[in-house]
Amino acid sequence: MLVYSFIEPPLENNNYLLIDEESKEAALVDCSSTEIFSDIQKILKENCADLKFILLTHGHFDHIAGLKDNIFDVFMHKDDEAILKKANQYFMMFGLPQMQIPVINKFIENGDVIKLGKTEIKVIHTPGHTQGGVCYYTDNKLFSGDTIFRESVGRCDMEGGNFEQLVENIKTKIFTLPSEVVIYPGHGEHTSVGWEKVHNQFF
Repeated sequence: MLVYSFIEPPLENNNYLLIDEESKEAALVDCSSTEIFSDIQKILKENCADLKFILLTHGHFDHIAGLKDNIFDVFMHKDDEAILKKANQYFMMFGLPQMQIPVINKFIENGDVIKLGKTEIKVIHTPGHTQGGVCYYTDNKLFSGDTIFRESVGRCDMEGGNFEQLVENIKTKIFTLPSEVVIYPGHGEHTSVGWEKVHNQFF
């Protein structure tokens, strides 16, 4: 599986384009700006691939700001629907333009398996940053959103945040994965399960 990263302002969000090399089907993990689509289209064309759907790690405004026209199926955990509907409150706080709140047409649960061609993407529900936060696990890669970062974890002082819950989910659902699994977070550098088990300041 091919992975392409896009870093978008104003909060330096990581967005990831996944391409199944055999089927040429693609998925986008998080969508923080409409600006990324011109670059995405170039990569899709180079790989003769088609974007099939968008996977949201959670409903915070900076991870959904690029969802303008609802052309693609959008996957998200239902427990973040309330936060998603309040996105414009946060856009206002950051002086950003308001947007039409996107419609989520595919709600996911812990343990669901999403098919991208022959690639299977497993949903791991990791509430704590938000109650609907999820990670996507496939091909020895974990797309963690704001659950865990390199040597840190997601903030828990916003609506739906619970630090103890977040730490417990990281211990039981992420640190139980193989050490060589690469973690692709919602912000910052890539890391690995093995590195975080040794170096993360919260454990």
